[in-house]
Amino acid sequence: MNLRLLVFLLMIFFTACQNTKELDIVIRNGLVYNGSSSAPTLTDIGIRGERIVAVGNLAEKKAKREIDATNLAVAPGFIDMHTHLEPLLRLPDAESHVRQGVTTALGGPDGSSPWPLGAYIDSVEQEGIGMNVAYLIGHNTIRRNIMKLDNRAPTEAELQQMQEQVATGMKDGAFGISTGLKYVPGAFSDVDEVVALSKIASQYGGIYTSHLREEGLGLIDAVAEAIQISERADIPVVLTHHKAIGKPMWGASTQTLAMVDSARSLELDIMMDQYPYTASQTGISVLIPSWARSGGQEAYLKRLEDPTLRDSIKQGIVYNILNDRGGKDLRRVQFARVEWQPKLEGKTLHDWVVSRDLEPSVENGAELVMEAQANGGCNAIYHAIDQQDVDRIMQHPQTMIGSDGRLAEYKVGHPHPRWYGTFPRVLGHYVRERNILSLEEAIHKMTLMPANRLGLKERGRIEEGVFADLTIFDPETIIDKATFEKPHQYSQGIYFVIVNGKVAVDNGQFTKSRGGKVLKGSAFQSN
Repeated sequence: MNLRLLVFLLMIFFTACQNTKELDIVIRNGLVYNGSSSAPTLTDIGIRGERIVAVGNLAEKKAKREIDATNLAVAPGFIDMHTHLEPLLRLPDAESHVRQGVTTALGGPDGSSPWPLGAYIDSVEQEGIGMNVAYLIGHNTIRRNIMKLDNRAPTEAELQQMQEQVATGMKDGAFGISTGLKYVPGAFSDVDEVVALSKIASQYGGIYTSHLREEGLGLIDAVAEAIQISERADIPVVLTHHKAIGKPMWGASTQTLAMVDSARSLELDIMMDQYPYTASQTGISVLIPSWARSGGQEAYLKRLEDPTLRDSIKQGIVYNILNDRGGKDLRRVQFARVEWQPKLEGKTLHDWVVSRDLEPSVENGAELVMEAQANGGCNAIYHAIDQQDVDRIMQHPQTMIGSDGRLAEYKVGHPHPRWYGTFPRVLGHYVRERNILSLEEAIHKMTLMPANRLGLKERGRIEEGVFADLTIFDPETIIDKATFEKPHQYSQGIYFVIVNGKVAVDNGQFTKSRGGKVLKGSAFQSN
């Protein structure tokens, strides 16, 4: 027999065997949203191993496991563009995220990341994880490695050392570089330093995400700085957790979004991510002028002993309470995690001032902020964002969804509800209840759009051959349950979550299947 004919017949035989082979999972009668903004189709999905192997009418196909998705939406697993994964080795199941339908999360945001990244990734892979994770290299982490908390420009040698660490992180699998220019020590860097480091990430195919230098009164200049970094470093930019914070800046999103549009018209690759809440969360130190924390905690305490410096610090805090995250009201600052006084968790700065039998003035609030930081700091929620800005940013075609949430330990602390409810809140409150987005648009912002931003060609979409990351939910009932008063509540309406072919949420029950992987960027892939 002719050799070519034999090979051809063998190919037909093996293909036939593959097509008749039993599926591991078949999802039947689901309304399938493929990740694009196109209308859904009523169809079936077949999974074998880690991958989707069939999409279409699978009525004749047999499977080890069948899932009836009648009246349910079937979407690609959600991709969280901004996740605080620090507790991952302690909470490897990532239950608070997986229960939201998240199958992939991007860590290392706001300038902070594990270091050395390669060794950390090895530890995560050995542990096994409940969802896929990817990482950015944090500028603050790198700067602290080389310069500690010094408030100065780097020497030429120090800049070269930082560049080398960025290169190492990229080769270890990072997807780009993140900055936290509001935080120490990133606040001490100038734009030239950030550009020099971002150029290295760009050379390895990375992106740049930024907690902007200012999100309040300096917001416009901060957005302009990020656009400048994109142009000078030739790097795609994500304005992460984009917002306009503090009453004086409410409405400023009209200008920042116009700036994004203008930059994109000049072929600069600028995008955003956002969480769907009118409150932020970060350390209490965000209310303290960054210069006051130069050199670390010991230097800060020493400054408090100097009456002149202490007064300057206090006035800076008063300014931030009135014009920035304080929202002009001590009631808008709500304690989230206070290790040195847990009874404050859930209470406000106003409550703390009153408990001291003090007048609830901004000045007295500033005194207690200084005390909180002197005690080692704490985490707080800041109710200082306008709903119209949230809506406007969400509707922009270049906005993705990112929780800015930390992996949550159930019933520990008083976290922001975004830790539990970001993605169901978008689908339930902003889509179904308020019609801010269509369901197709919302799913696109959670799936294909972030997948494309990260270069994940086999995730964030539903088609034959891609990894089987899927979320199955009821569009009529999905909703977040976590609130600012009672944050430790899982969302409702998500029935199944599948991570790389393993069922992580089964008919609403969490399974601890740990089907996740550590995803690595293009620089690692090309090594």
